[in-house]
Amino acid sequence: MFNRIKLLAATLLAAAFAAQAGAQTAICYNCPPEWADWGTQLKLIKEKTGITVPQDNKNSGQSLSQLVAEKANPVADVTYLGVTFGIQAKKEGVVTNYKPAKWADIPDGLKDPDGAWFTIHSGTLGFMVNVDALKGKPVPKSWADLLKPEYKGLIGYLDPPSAFVGYVGAVAVNQAMGGNMNDFGPAIKYFTQLQKNEPIVPKQTSYARVLSGEIPILLDYDFNAYRARYKDKANVAFVIPAEGTVVVPYVMSLVNKGPNAASGQKVLDFVLSDEGQAVWANAYLRPVRASAVSQEAAAKFLPATEYARAKTIDYAKMAEVQKGFSDRYLKEVK
Repeated sequence: MFNRIKLLAATLLAAAFAAQAGAQTAICYNCPPEWADWGTQLKLIKEKTGITVPQDNKNSGQSLSQLVAEKANPVADVTYLGVTFGIQAKKEGVVTNYKPAKWADIPDGLKDPDGAWFTIHSGTLGFMVNVDALKGKPVPKSWADLLKPEYKGLIGYLDPPSAFVGYVGAVAVNQAMGGNMNDFGPAIKYFTQLQKNEPIVPKQTSYARVLSGEIPILLDYDFNAYRARYKDKANVAFVIPAEGTVVVPYVMSLVNKGPNAASGQKVLDFVLSDEGQAVWANAYLRPVRASAVSQEAAAKFLPATEYARAKTIDYAKMAEVQKGFSDRYLKEVK
């Protein structure tokens, strides 16, 4: 509760500051500057549209919880969520239908038919590894490798019941170990075994902690690893585990009865524009509009043969079973 109050206070302060400055404002929940290069995107939105979007460091779970808590008096105008949280947000009635410009370019299956949510980009879950921080230990190549005693204290993953990327990691390892959406037993067993290696389990994005070497191995997306390697010049490797992994979309929505709906709509239009999508591509994400990926950006990804181990899944089912997995994780692992 205390954390939620702090998050709300920070959001209200950012909104008040922008209003006092006389700027057009749109409040976005879960637009952290260190994640997926939202920092560049927010600057470009301001430059091209005149709309100020304050930075926001919530994760998907925190954003959805706050949207629900504020349902009668919304603060946010738009939100960015992992796809399962986007599906849940529609069920909760905290987002509303909006079909932005370039809507027709989004493939079916990657958008809600009514416009309650739509994909802006996707990521592939794997291992983001600070090679130098391993101090000579081999770069892990598989889920099984992470259970080896030599990696004790070196592994991190975001909290699965709270952070969407944490839940994605659970789904990925569960699928890789022979589980399915109706049976998370393999994932629970894996995380229980992993506790012997004393993993670090933060709730928010931990990009900086990998670069510093505090978390040498993090379950995270390809785009963060590539950004660390090519933009921040860190000795970081991205590994698609040998047993397989998953590809997951990230979505945006217009908040139901948000105070600045017109500005929110312009923000959603912009992130799907050629310029907006190019930001994601240059940040090593896979934009939903594939035409935005330059050859230069594509060349920095692992080969297609590696990505063949990354699979799409039933995202609606993934959303449906999320709470059940989270409850079980909290009971049996934490």
